[in-house]
Amino acid sequence: MTDRVLSSNRLRGALLRHKRALAIGALVLALVFLAGAQFFEPSEPEPVGGPPMVRRLTEEQYRASIADAFAPDVPIVGRFERPVRAEGMIAVGTGQAGMSPFAIEQYDASAQTIASTVLGERRAQFLKCGPKNPQVFDPNCARSFLTQKGRLLFRRALSDEEADKYVDLARKAGRQLGNFYQGLELSLYTMLVSPEFLFRVERMAPAADGAHPQLDPYSKASRLSFFLTNSAPDDELLRAAESGELDSRAGVDRQVSRLMASTRFEGAVRAFFADMMQFDRFGDLSKDPEIYPAYNSDLAQDAQEQTLRTVIEHLITDEGDYRDLFTTRNTFLTRNLGIVYRTPVPQRGEWVPVTFSPSANRAGIQSHVSFLALHSHPGRTSPTLRGYAVRQVFLCQDVPDPPANVNFTAIEATAHKPNVTARDRIFQHATEPSCAGCHKVMDPLGLTLENYDGLGTFRRHENGALIDTSGSLDGTDFDSTNGLASALHDHPETPRCVAERMYKSAVGRDITWKERYYLDWLISGFEDDGYRIPALMRRIATSANFFTVTRPAPAGTLAFGASGGKSQGGKL
Repeated sequence: MTDRVLSSNRLRGALLRHKRALAIGALVLALVFLAGAQFFEPSEPEPVGGPPMVRRLTEEQYRASIADAFAPDVPIVGRFERPVRAEGMIAVGTGQAGMSPFAIEQYDASAQTIASTVLGERRAQFLKCGPKNPQVFDPNCARSFLTQKGRLLFRRALSDEEADKYVDLARKAGRQLGNFYQGLELSLYTMLVSPEFLFRVERMAPAADGAHPQLDPYSKASRLSFFLTNSAPDDELLRAAESGELDSRAGVDRQVSRLMASTRFEGAVRAFFADMMQFDRFGDLSKDPEIYPAYNSDLAQDAQEQTLRTVIEHLITDEGDYRDLFTTRNTFLTRNLGIVYRTPVPQRGEWVPVTFSPSANRAGIQSHVSFLALHSHPGRTSPTLRGYAVRQVFLCQDVPDPPANVNFTAIEATAHKPNVTARDRIFQHATEPSCAGCHKVMDPLGLTLENYDGLGTFRRHENGALIDTSGSLDGTDFDSTNGLASALHDHPETPRCVAERMYKSAVGRDITWKERYYLDWLISGFEDDGYRIPALMRRIATSANFFTVTRPAPAGTLAFGASGGKSQGGKL
């Protein structure tokens, strides 16, 4: 009996110890779960991708491609037509842009000049072979030059058939012109007007049954290079594509690290933010010289450069939090800008770092001349344009266009009357039923920015009246430009917007409906990384979804959800 009691006690003790061990284990697991962001990172959702794209080169990409293939000082004489903007970005519009007769003429003129420069006056710099007698055709030299340059211009190796075609064209032209070099020049010109150069044509790789279709290696290289350098793939990246390196995660990681460490990475970030900030519109911007005598083309260039220098210094050099761009007082000025900002800049023609005091009311890039002047009228401010721009550019929120029959007479007539401010002028539109809905979401932001005139100079009075700068942003009230800066910094759509735009810019299209989970994963990772833009770009470039594509729909069918999907939230 005693033995049975002892045995029973031992069993109960063992069970108790086991329960305690389970409880301790559960507690440890709970603590780890609560600190989950510290130990675990949610894996990327199943890749779904979108359709492969055909994207026209932007002006910057065209110029960079010619510089990389030949030299930065090779002249480009053609003018570039106005780019198409879609989803708020030229980078997306390049996938929807056609080609006008004007564009074809300009590409033709540029191609002729480039080819004649490379194989004419500067032939010795770019061509290291050739016959002693120009009337003799040298097939080996022609093939070597054309395949080498064609590889860089077409962003892939030429097929044997293509190489034969361009060599044969050089042979026939050289025979007719009586000069080997002129025949080679014509063949190069033909490459420069080819759609294979002017458009980024993405192609799918053969995929096994059940596997996710992906871009082929050369298309992967192009997508990586234009996203991370805003230029065509260099020789090393093309080599990685040819060797199969880009088919592995480790290979992609190596190339992403290399490209992001290069000096060209900064150019890609500058291009993205210039696109996002709509700086291409400066070409059409005008200001009344009597009202704003300080405005000229030099100031316009300096204003854009100021914002881009601020972006690069904060996001790349300092690896700062993206949201702090809306509150930072650190920037750079030239003497021209110093006049507008009323900040002395002693050095003429030089950029100097400046930190505005808290009382200067210059917190964030939304207080820069580049934003304020761009979203104003030639002779006055516009709270509506500025409020619309804040919503659209920084928060990715859609605001409908105004009705076609809006009457602006009352606003124009009272623009410069004594004791009349912009708040007084837009009262009529804000209370008109057909206008009130949109004005309620735009004007409270723009009215706070009324402390800046139509050029961006700070002021406290308009037409002799004290400016009321009270406003609000989605439930957050403020009464100063510094308050607006904090509200933009803290708004949940601020980081979501830039992440969404960054991905759209990278793939050249809108987000598909099935990609919404990928976008949520991307934004969650952006938050975990402290809202660092380089980390966001690396996350995109190394994700499986970045290279995944969908198969084209069968002819005669309607494919829903191929584009047009929006991220959850953020749209008005």
